[in-house]
Amino acid sequence: MNRSTLAKSAARPSASNYIKRGQPAFMRVTLALFSAGLATFALIYCVQPILPVLSYEFNITPAGASVSLSVTTAFLAAGMLFTGPVSDAMGRKPVMVAALLLASGCALLSTLMSAWEGILITRALTGLALSGVAAVGMTYLSEEMHPSVVAFSMGLYISGNSIGGMSGRLLSGVVTDFFGWRAALAIIACFSLAAAFMFWKILPVSRHFRPTPLRPRTLFINFRLHWRDGGLPLLFVEGFLLMGAFVTLFNYIGYRLMQAPWHVSQAVVGLLSVAYLTGTWSSPKAGTLSAQYGRGPIILLFTGLMLLGLILTLPQSLWVICAGMLLFTTGFFGAHSVASSWIGTRARRAKGQASSLYLFSYYMGSSLAGTCGGVFWHKYGWHGVAAFIAALLIAALLAGRRLTLRKV
Repeated sequence: MNRSTLAKSAARPSASNYIKRGQPAFMRVTLALFSAGLATFALIYCVQPILPVLSYEFNITPAGASVSLSVTTAFLAAGMLFTGPVSDAMGRKPVMVAALLLASGCALLSTLMSAWEGILITRALTGLALSGVAAVGMTYLSEEMHPSVVAFSMGLYISGNSIGGMSGRLLSGVVTDFFGWRAALAIIACFSLAAAFMFWKILPVSRHFRPTPLRPRTLFINFRLHWRDGGLPLLFVEGFLLMGAFVTLFNYIGYRLMQAPWHVSQAVVGLLSVAYLTGTWSSPKAGTLSAQYGRGPIILLFTGLMLLGLILTLPQSLWVICAGMLLFTTGFFGAHSVASSWIGTRARRAKGQASSLYLFSYYMGSSLAGTCGGVFWHKYGWHGVAAFIAALLIAALLAGRRLTLRKV
């Protein structure tokens, strides 16, 4: 064997270098990315259950209050167009560590702002910083985990996202009732800072990362290849529609339940986020089912569960509404788990950029649909919001159907 052949075989990662279930590294990666997802989603969604409080304190409409969430996800989406390619050049772990630390600092700063504009600026900076975690976490898993466990590990990562979303909403909703919203957001920011340091210490260094230079021409070529692919654009659309539907429901269900005949308290609105726990089951379960039956049928199944859960929020019974929210949340995290794991296996090159484009679409759905839902709430009440969400989900089913027929 000549010297050049030896060099090529050394540069090519062997199957034994990939992380598998049962290895110590698998637990370290799982715990690190679980904590990162938890901190990320707690920081993003901690304002969602306190939107009615913000509306009252700053004398703004529900749609105006929802901008505190929409501006975070919009800047997060925009940032991912850059942080994904930056991670392709600089490495996955350094980008994610810096992003978590910066986001925690911006979140702490937001608690000191007295003007609504200042809160929006710090929330925007928080989203911009968090783009370095959201864009890179999925890419790290697709590179470092053995192909046989990528879907499962992606499900575990997303279950951390679901618990983070629940924790942020739960803490902010309950603590706000007793100590005010500023104390609630400060506690969440400190918790996220601790999670960032733990992530820094325990996440293994990438073994399969190969840096690629940041050349605008290369980025543009890869961008065009992603959009010309037979399946990636449909997955980007799925991310936009699924997340848009999910955020819209949780943005305005609190406004509905604080009205007659329920008149629930702010703490109870926060407790509704317990529905997120269903995502800790449905995300890895979706990965397991996808390996057995294929991704297309499973994404249709979980999107259909979302639509069924939405229908159950229409009656006046609080118990039926809660059951609908549980079903809706189960479906969302399952469908998102399938779509996000599909990106890593579908993209043939520049996987970081492909993940960034998916998540850009995903969070733009949160920003645009989440705010548009406020218009439907103002004009038509909950039935108008439900009709808007149903339209998004029907479109998601159609996109999923096309993915299934193309067998991409």
